[in-house]
Amino acid sequence: MPLAMNRDVFITCAVTGSGDTVGKSKHVPITPKQIAEAAVEAAKAGAAIVHCHVRDPETGAPSRRNDLYKEVTDRIRQAEVDIVLNLTAGMGGDMIFGDVEKPLPLKEKGTDMAGATERVSHVAECLPEICTLDCGTMNFSLGDYVMTNTPSMLRAMAKQMTDLGVRPEIEAFDTGHLWFAKQLVEEGLIEDPVLIQLCMGIPWGAPDDLNTYMAMVNNVPSNWTFSAFSIGRNALAYPAAAVLAGGNVRVGLEDNLYIGKGQFATNGQLVEKAVSVIENMGARVIGPAEVREKLKLTKR
Repeated sequence: MPLAMNRDVFITCAVTGSGDTVGKSKHVPITPKQIAEAAVEAAKAGAAIVHCHVRDPETGAPSRRNDLYKEVTDRIRQAEVDIVLNLTAGMGGDMIFGDVEKPLPLKEKGTDMAGATERVSHVAECLPEICTLDCGTMNFSLGDYVMTNTPSMLRAMAKQMTDLGVRPEIEAFDTGHLWFAKQLVEEGLIEDPVLIQLCMGIPWGAPDDLNTYMAMVNNVPSNWTFSAFSIGRNALAYPAAAVLAGGNVRVGLEDNLYIGKGQFATNGQLVEKAVSVIENMGARVIGPAEVREKLKLTKR
């Protein structure tokens, strides 16, 4: 497929995530107030969309508490800047297996398995414009952790999101996830316009080399809207790769803690870096109003 550069680019900032980054950088937001302030900072720097997880305010551990999502949502909506809100729905599918000779029972510490309605309950309460749908199961990172999303679970969650009028953002960590996403669209569980995030370089999904990246891009239907990112050392290069291949950009402390070698970043600094890359490529950064029109989002 010939490259068709995107000339009108939106930026998503993933402000905190659920990874083990707390304590590694003082800039990782933990409390609802800090997360909302980071989202506002990102919006002022040029992000049209903020992607939010929540954390336990006392420990910094990832959380699914609805009251934390509600506080983050309320604070962002009361801010003086316009932002498209994207909440994760990726929590609640975590399985930690036991010893290799005795994988069952699952380890209680770290295992968090919830039903479809519970996994989407904060979305139903907060009604963001977008929420994520991790479109497959994957051996995730280290140890015996499996990110679990069965076909039946994904169908149920996709239907609930669509019924709520919230646009699912499909998170694709490998080509099979794209394949299943197409099936959800074919079954009418996800409606046009389809929004997808290509998640590159996360062990053990799709690596972030350019051959694999273009294989992912080439499996995205031409009428879908996609963004792409990588974690770690290649994160700062991926805005250029995303734009050049016709996509949009995601940056943020969920994916990468650094603005340069040994230099910890804020979310705002990462967005500013992405804006510079996009504009120096001859493209334009678009704002929340144009994103809502493009993706037919419902602002609440």
